[in-house]
Order: sequence, then C-alpha cells, then structure tokens
Amino acid sequence: MSVDGVGTEQGGGGADEPGWDVDPDDESGVAVVAAVGRQIKAWREAAGMRACEFGAAIGYGEDLVRKVEGGRRIPRPEFLDRSDEVLGAGGKIAAMKRDVAAVRYPKKIRELAKMEAQAVELSAYGSHNLHGLLQTEEYARALFGMRRPAFSPDEVERLVAARMARQSIFDRSPGPELSFVQEEVTLRRHLGGRMVLRPQLERLLEVGQLRNVEIQVMPTGRDDHAGMGGEMQVLKFKDGSAVGRSEGDFGSRPVSDPKHLRIVELRCGIIRAQALTPRESLAFIEQVLGET
Repeated sequence: MSVDGVGTEQGGGGADEPGWDVDPDDESGVAVVAAVGRQIKAWREAAGMRACEFGAAIGYGEDLVRKVEGGRRIPRPEFLDRSDEVLGAGGKIAAMKRDVAAVRYPKKIRELAKMEAQAVELSAYGSHNLHGLLQTEEYARALFGMRRPAFSPDEVERLVAARMARQSIFDRSPGPELSFVQEEVTLRRHLGGRMVLRPQLERLLEVGQLRNVEIQVMPTGRDDHAGMGGEMQVLKFKDGSAVGRSEGDFGSRPVSDPKHLRIVELRCGIIRAQALTPRESLAFIEQVLGET
C-alpha cells in the first residue's frame, strides 16, 4: 500500500492526485476497487473516449486512469465525481463513493473502526502513547513516523488519515460512553516536539469537556497499579455483547469469551479507581500544558 505524491505521474495533460494502491492481501478491498474500475472503464468505452482523452477531461493522468480501471488504485471521491459528470453517468459512478470509502483504509483499521462505530461504551488504558481516538493529526503523524522498521512517508499518511477518520465517533448522537486512562508519561513525552505536544494537550482538554467522555491520568508516583501488563481496551455493544484486548494476555488478541472479558474489565475498573478523577485529571493536564 502506498500514497503517491502530488504530480508524480503525468499523462494526458493532467497531474495525478494522491491516491492509495490496493493492498493485494485485502480481498474485500481488491474486489470492490476492481468492480468500480470495471464500471468506469465500461462507461468510458461506451462514451467512445480513450483513456488519455478521459484523463484530460477529468484533470488526471492517463496512467492513473488505467490503474483505477485496472483495480490497482483506489480512486478519490473527486475522481468519481468528475468521472460521473464527464461520462454523463447520472450519479451512478458518484454513488460508488460509499463503497470505495469503506475499503479506503487498511483492513485491520476498518475492522476496528467498525467496532468503535457500533460500540455504546469504550474503556481504554494507554501506557506508552495517547489513545488513537484522542490524538491530533500531527501527534499521530509523529507517532507513526517513529515506527521501526520505518513506514514509508506514503504509509504514514494513509495511517494518519485512517486514524483521523475513526474520530467521527465523537460526532455520533447519541454518543457512546468513552473512558480513557492515560499514564502521566504520555502527557509529558514530547513526541514530535513541543509544538506538537501543546496542541495535543489542548485537544485533550477540549475532548475532556464532552459529557460522554472521561479522561483520567494515572500519576507516575502511584504505589499500586493494576495496568503493569500494558495497554488494554473493552468495547461494549447495544446487544449486550463485548470484546476486549489486553496487551500480553490471550496472545494480545481481541477476546469475547466471558471468562477472559471479566479479567480485562476487572483490570480496567481497578485502573480507573487508582487514577486521578476526571476533574483532577483535567486540572493535571492544564498544569502539564503550562509547563510545556
């Protein structure tokens, strides 16, 4: 998977926009993008246009057009809108934006985002960095940029975009109950530098004011700590089912077995009790912001 830079491919008088290649291991994504590509090609040929002519008409390069039609590139929404207009598809091509959006990001992230979108309650504990739902774009970019072995710049941008898309959870109405416990060190570690950390702390204060969100800080000086095994998370759904994950336990895989879930929920509950209260935590974050 990769993201191409602006204007890196030329053809037919137009420059390609950033777009993501299809992950060959993502079977559902491959199928959707291939079907969309075949439809666009069929409309183009029915209109009697060559690929280079079509590319020039919609403002993209011929190479990108052929990649989209061949199912090797995920088209951007703007590409589909322009294609629909130029080919006179009457909304049939533009209507495929929803299908394309569903496979735009890596499969594992899509699965996580789907669970988060269905959850009525989320409880999470973070020990090394801030939870993804709390991260600003620049913080997420700095975090992904530090990964070793290193992600390519293209991969970093795709992952950042996927992480930001998950934050639509805050726009849901009614919103789910969201509870986050963060280690003090995650507030003080200057990932990306001071100019990245300050807006990140401001974002925490903003989100922490939402009525359905609780952010708690686990001070480094605590004598007792139930989260020494690492990060964990529990998602609960409307039908009463739940899924949890605890780093280092159960193969670090998501679990839904009641016996395993009870263990994760127990730890999350104890961690919340050991951390500062939400009000104390917001005051603590303000203090750290003032020191940063």
